[in-house]
Amino acid sequence: MTSDDATPPPRPPDPAAGDAPWRAWRAGQRVVVRRRLPAGEPQPYTDVLGDLVAVDDEGVTVRTRRAGDVRVPGAEIALGKVVPPAPERRPRR
Repeated sequence: MTSDDATPPPRPPDPAAGDAPWRAWRAGQRVVVRRRLPAGEPQPYTDVLGDLVAVDDEGVTVRTRRAGDVRVPGAEIALGKVVPPAPERRPRR
């Protein structure tokens, strides 16, 4: 195999280049967003799961059960997708 046959590694989405799939999401959808954390953190990413409150050119706002509304700037979105609604909570026994 020559270097000409090698496939380049996948390129992360670049919001500045306009390839930000989260821009097509609609408020009210349930989403999970993998957020890049600042350098020096013990983990490079964290996930934000909840209902999409707002989406604009600058990023998204997700309403989570634990932290309330969480703003995620587009530059910090590594991955994201729409997910199914949360399962119904079971009553306590």
